Amino acid sequence: MLSLLRTLFYIPLFNLLILLTAIMPGYSVGWAIIVMTVGLRLILVPSTTHQIRQQHKMKKLQPELKELQERHKDDRETLARETMNLYKKYDIHPLGSCLPMLIQLPILIPLFYVFRDGLSTAHFDLLYPFIPQPATINTAFFGIDLASPNRLVLPILVALLQFVQSWMLIKSPAAHKPENDTQKILNTQMLYLFPLMTGFISLSLPAGLPLYYGVGSAFAIIQQYLVLKTLPKPDSISEQLPGIPIPPSAPALLDQPNRVRVTVRQKGQK
Repeated sequence: MLSLLRTLFYIPLFNLLILLTAIMPGYSVGWAIIVMTVGLRLILVPSTTHQIRQQHKMKKLQPELKELQERHKDDRETLARETMNLYKKYDIHPLGSCLPMLIQLPILIPLFYVFRDGLSTAHFDLLYPFIPQPATINTAFFGIDLASPNRLVLPILVALLQFVQSWMLIKSPAAHKPENDTQKILNTQMLYLFPLMTGFISLSLPAGLPLYYGVGSAFAIIQQYLVLKTLPKPDSISEQLPGIPIPPSAPALLDQPNRVRVTVRQKGQK
């Protein structure tokens, strides 16, 4: 199994990294990692865009899911069936938001070993015959050795980028506000705890991997900004009253306070 994974993922990624390094000025592996990260992210754009839209739909469904949970709290079988029907009604795939992460795992794990063991000319025996061999591999990138752990710059940068990425999803105008304590706790963990954990883990990793993750997060921030701009706000009138056409003047009328108009006429007056 390990031999198969090595053949399918480690060796191709190693060859791709060395190919990009060979064509970079000064044989810079740092710029090669950035180019490779952007290329892989571009390939994943359809699936990650789908993930963002699925997360948005899930947020909009929270009130209805809560209502189902209260209505069928004593009947788990009915609750599961009605929940799946609700997902089907709104074309939501519960595992759809996990797909991009599952796709990236076969890339992240081999990359760890590539950055740990492969950033030297000692493993050029793994190169395909058509891959040019650079005279050297320059692992220095703005004063950081990408083959060794970085204790300051990259862990902080990675944590900040993940914080911004999470903040955009939680604080976006397209996102629903949490309606219970559990959702608030999960949002807090996503916003603060996960970036801290990512930064802490990055302290012990070869700096090339946090660089890859940081560039990927920066790409994701730009992508989320562009996708979230196209999504409707959950508080819009058309979403509050689905299926009912709203005339252009309705928002202005609904924003006015309710008034009762009383007209007093004399007897016999029309």
